[in-house]
Amino acid sequence: MTMDKVPHRGITATPVGEFLRKPPEGFSVEVLDSGCRVHCDPEQSLVLIDDFDSCMGRIVFQNSLGRKVKMHNLWEYTGVRKSLLSKRIYVLMSACEEVFSATNKKAASEARVLQQYVVSIDGSNTFIKWQIEKGLDWTISSIAGESYRVDIDLTELLESLAAENLQITTDPLTKVKPVWRDACFTLKYYSDALFDFPHWFGFSKRKFKLRPT
Repeated sequence: MTMDKVPHRGITATPVGEFLRKPPEGFSVEVLDSGCRVHCDPEQSLVLIDDFDSCMGRIVFQNSLGRKVKMHNLWEYTGVRKSLLSKRIYVLMSACEEVFSATNKKAASEARVLQQYVVSIDGSNTFIKWQIEKGLDWTISSIAGESYRVDIDLTELLESLAAENLQITTDPLTKVKPVWRDACFTLKYYSDALFDFPHWFGFSKRKFKLRPT
């Protein structure tokens, strides 16, 4: 499989190995016996990457909020929202090859990982910023009175990038159309309301998609 760093209208996908060898501006990599520790400037970047294992060992991103961002008050929510709309957002995602069973049905849970990418989304990009702002306003009806979970889905952005830029091949040099796993990140807000019925009954799970221009 071949792939170089690919920019595409506010989104960039970089193979994990390349990202660690040549970190972008604002990042530095510390090599440890157990793996790597990645440092970044939280004033410039919003990193939403959980610790993970690679061929280089355990990879830890310092100052990362994790793929599921937890907030407990209006002040925390305001800070996260401001970061989403002004910084570069970094998320770890996997390009996979679909696996079919003997009955020719997709076995999504058995999808073979072809490559892991550090995906960067420019939250200040005019169109992406507008989508995030609109999505948050639409999904979050009452920040102070209820708990909620919002999934922000990047699948369509990644599929558009892959269709125009990614050249993924497997032996014997067969071109593969990747399917994306973990192509989202999540905001979780925990209210201290005593009777948060929508949350208790599972009605506070929401989702919106970021789409290509």
